[in-house]
Amino acid sequence: MENNAQLIAQCEARAKEWLSPAFDEETRKEVQAMLDNPDKTDLIDAFYRDLEFGTGGLRGIMGAGTNRMNKYIVGMATQGFANYILKAFPGKKCSVVVGHDCRNNGRMFAESVADIFSANGIKVYLFESLRPTPEISFAIRHLGCQAGVNVTASHNPREYNGYKAYWDDGSQVLTPHDVGIIAEVEKVKISDVKWQADKELIIPIGGEMDWDYIQAVKEAMVDQDVILRQKDLNIVYSPMHGTGRVIIPMALRSWGFQNIHVVPEQMIIDGNFPTVVSPNPENAEAMTLGMKLGTKLNADLVIASDPDADRLAIVCRNSKGEWEILNGNQTCMMFSWYIIANKKKLGQLKGNEFLVKTIVTTEVIAEIAKKNEVEYKDCYTGFKWIANEIRVNEGKKKYIGGGEESFGFLPYDAVRDKDSPAAICLICEIAAWARDNGMTLYDLLLNIYKEYGFSKEVTINVVRPGKSGADEIKQMMVDFRGAKAPKTLAGSKIICTKDYQALTATDANGNVTKLDMPATSNVLQWFCEDGTKVSVRPSGTEPKIKFYTEVKDPSYKGPADYARCLKDADVKIAALKKDLNLE
Repeated sequence: MENNAQLIAQCEARAKEWLSPAFDEETRKEVQAMLDNPDKTDLIDAFYRDLEFGTGGLRGIMGAGTNRMNKYIVGMATQGFANYILKAFPGKKCSVVVGHDCRNNGRMFAESVADIFSANGIKVYLFESLRPTPEISFAIRHLGCQAGVNVTASHNPREYNGYKAYWDDGSQVLTPHDVGIIAEVEKVKISDVKWQADKELIIPIGGEMDWDYIQAVKEAMVDQDVILRQKDLNIVYSPMHGTGRVIIPMALRSWGFQNIHVVPEQMIIDGNFPTVVSPNPENAEAMTLGMKLGTKLNADLVIASDPDADRLAIVCRNSKGEWEILNGNQTCMMFSWYIIANKKKLGQLKGNEFLVKTIVTTEVIAEIAKKNEVEYKDCYTGFKWIANEIRVNEGKKKYIGGGEESFGFLPYDAVRDKDSPAAICLICEIAAWARDNGMTLYDLLLNIYKEYGFSKEVTINVVRPGKSGADEIKQMMVDFRGAKAPKTLAGSKIICTKDYQALTATDANGNVTKLDMPATSNVLQWFCEDGTKVSVRPSGTEPKIKFYTEVKDPSYKGPADYARCLKDADVKIAALKKDLNLE
């Protein structure tokens, strides 16, 4: 009780600083209301810490407070980022790209960011209106800028907004720049922020960059002849109220697809996302309207992008003509297979190509790469790590694709982040190829399992909001590394434990080897005798801890076994949840 009283006192003291004239009237009223409220829950959540400027930037619930997304937190972050850019490029006329998505306050935040950069003597290319995340990444490279900022919370719920920091190669910042930027941001006080814009240094960009980006997206095409033969593929698309609404239909047409329909209710730009519970393509509910229109129009597939158009979702028809929602592992696997198989068939592989997947993504991709003698690389979760592999291999090896289980894929290297416009165009090409060969996407999926092995992957999210939740998640990781470390999972012996925080791999006999990774990460993985893999990772952007499960079934011989294998996998995953106390 005493500790709680002490925490409340600390939060009240911090909140009272936000009642000064340095903050606008609306902010002061919001803070005063929290101070006056006998229930101090909101006050504590808003002020118990500073919203962390992490390795990818900021993300949080919008509102007043040090632990909230608001123009003051954004302003201090931008001032620190500007300070770092000027130190990193001494004597250089620096420039940045600034963009935003459809979220509430997005334009206001983006304009504030642009104003502060310009006030620090940095030229700003500010997108005239909302644009996809991958186009921001593309523009940084295309314009030769030193950095960039995209105001987005990606697929988070409507209450959130965020701030992604990019470096000169178009990828989200990595060491040493992330550490350096964080250090500069932490030094900044409200009084240090230069708010007064130099309007001459703010250059609006829009249509011309759209054109250049769409032309670049065509680099991801593998076989245009297939598209020309199947140009009438019946496609339904939804931007989920976000930034893909113009770019993605244009990109599809530029590839040669002519039969494109959009979900009208979700073409409306709206940061409240009124037609979905959450604008996350990982949630099946978000695809409901698209499937309804797809049924009406007898579409071949339904596709969607999330609000900032870096992730994609795909729904295709099964052998009975019913809709099947593909998960992120399946789409990543299908991209990987198609790129390798068809580039090989067309003589486009020269022997120096490589593919990238994250450590929590399905191991079937590794099998596809190995059997086709294509190098693959494992990296940490987050596209900045895939971008890092492109960066360190540039000029030596050819990147042909990379993705992760969370519905993100990048099929070319003109962009250094997840790219749903390119990925959506390519999945439509894959669907066209399948139809050209008398199959559906679903048929192709089942054939890939037959050749490379069946697996089912389920991500279990354990949400724990607020300070108490953060403490609980931290303790869970401590326990899994110590007293509650499992020895078996779903009846199968754990034969290897990988701890990416310690960079060690420990076998069942206690033998330890070092992991070769570019940095440490708070991730645990368990590998079992029967091929089961479980990865545990606290989210860096949301109040949750994620359990990525993958189970195998060697009895799968073809499509007739699929339903049974799925049911058996569900039984095994339920046992995993019980073993890990996740029920």
